[in-house]
Amino acid sequence: MKSPALSTDPVVLVQDVCKEYRRNDNVLTVLHNMNLQLAAGDYLALMGPSGSGKSTLLNLIAGLDQPTSGHIYVCGEDLATASQSKLAKWRSRHVGFIFQMYNLIPVLTAYENVELPLTLTPLNRKQRKAQVQTALEIVGLADRMDHYPTQLSGGQEQRVSIARAIATDPTLIVADEPTGDLDAKSGTEILELMGRLNEEFGKTIVMVTHDPRAAGFAKRTMHLEDGRLVGDTDNPGAVSAVQEHNA
Repeated sequence: MKSPALSTDPVVLVQDVCKEYRRNDNVLTVLHNMNLQLAAGDYLALMGPSGSGKSTLLNLIAGLDQPTSGHIYVCGEDLATASQSKLAKWRSRHVGFIFQMYNLIPVLTAYENVELPLTLTPLNRKQRKAQVQTALEIVGLADRMDHYPTQLSGGQEQRVSIARAIATDPTLIVADEPTGDLDAKSGTEILELMGRLNEEFGKTIVMVTHDPRAAGFAKRTMHLEDGRLVGDTDNPGAVSAVQEHNA
């Protein structure tokens, strides 16, 4: 997995985004005039109470949903106007997903789970094998590639999930409560691994979390309440903290 050349163009640009859900005559506004910009190599933690809009914003940035109004540019693509088929192809090339509950397929081995997104690409079997092995080596599970999810610990399952997310070498990684189902030790190991992906491989990361300690691993933290941005702070200690954990 290569480190991308850092660009002056933003990886993520959110402009005056609103998101509404309608049911009959009722309108629920989940995001209000949201603006956000992320440069290549940024690591953002989204925090806020339940219902604050952080997961909705994450889904919009990942191209899983589209705004009611405004524009979202990610890796140069305007996600607000793209067709569903175009969004699906775009996601497969540019976004890696990390979920709280891992979302591994139980009847597939670790290797097969990591290979799954690569089967949607033009890569041949030899090329897929090389990328799967690289991804599993990065997450420290090269010796577990033939194990099934039930034969792995929770922390190891999340490592497989991360390997699957990076197998396509995406520009952007989105993580929804990646440590929410893990004990403290396993959670720290996952956060250290994500820090390495950001620092060593230059991956731009957007992470939703309720945990202030997890947010401390990010370079920047945004707080949302009632669909509005109420805080945006840098965390200059994040890089040194990751390096200290990896020492």
